[in-house]
Amino acid sequence: MPFHLHLDENDLLRCRFALSPLWETQAAVRTLLRPRRHGYHQPWLRRIKGAASGLDLRPLWSLMTDGGHNPDFLCPPPTGPYVAFEDEIAAVRATDPELVAQDLKLTLADRPGGPHSPDGRALLADPARTLRDLADLLEEAWRTLIEPDWSRLRALLEADVAYHSRRLAEVGFARLLGELSPQLTWTDSTLTLVGMRGRHSRVLGGQGLVLIPSVFAWPDVVSGYEPPWPPAVIYPARGIGGLWTEPGASTPQALARLLGRARADVLCALDEPAGTSTLAHRLGLAASSVSAHLSVLRAAGLLTSRRYGHQVLYERTPLGIALAVPE
Repeated sequence: MPFHLHLDENDLLRCRFALSPLWETQAAVRTLLRPRRHGYHQPWLRRIKGAASGLDLRPLWSLMTDGGHNPDFLCPPPTGPYVAFEDEIAAVRATDPELVAQDLKLTLADRPGGPHSPDGRALLADPARTLRDLADLLEEAWRTLIEPDWSRLRALLEADVAYHSRRLAEVGFARLLGELSPQLTWTDSTLTLVGMRGRHSRVLGGQGLVLIPSVFAWPDVVSGYEPPWPPAVIYPARGIGGLWTEPGASTPQALARLLGRARADVLCALDEPAGTSTLAHRLGLAASSVSAHLSVLRAAGLLTSRRYGHQVLYERTPLGIALAVPE
């Protein structure tokens, strides 16, 4: 059934992008529950298999079904564009237990047996303890699954926001939504999400909308936050097809002979805009070396750069794109 979010002019003025390491954490947990749905992440799934086996994720998985309501308190929309995981999980821990109980009842209503099932009664018997246990498990999942790769994930998410912010300025909000995902349409001040299970309709009432790119959401768009949580739409980030590509795997040999292997690898690693530290981590090179290569490539007209947030992002020019085409 379609989801409908009704916006007025004040909501449009308050629409913003944000990143959420907490969302990526719970989405990674969900990916482990249904690994076959996520072909793009098979290299990551193989690599973290051993570490993930030490986590008992069943309490979280029991609340993560495809249909119906999922607990909003486990991943509330971020309050700012760049919120640290530590701040997000602190906000989760500070949730009122009464609100946790209400949210769990909504979630359990879509499960066999509902709130009166043995599992439902156990969760609702002590909402404060349930909250503490689930937050502890999310924090453990963050340390094990996401934090080791967060610089790589964050770079891709920041590049997505930079790209779509530019597209917002170029084409406007209505057209941008269709570019975020074909599941999003805009008609008569109403944002419709198709392909969703269940039914959801919300008048935003001037709160605005948080747009959150996600590495692990593909191919879905996610929404459905209930008050008091702010409305949000989570959409698949651009560029996940090359997220786990090994350094230099796509560098044409002819380009490596022309520019030198390291410099060619830097150029070819920029399928999406990225900063110096991200490229250094991705390619296993010193940041100073990557910085020098970026300067040469930019001076040669193969790259352009712009400041976004706390860092400078580099991306290929049309000439750089043409040179980096695989053989």
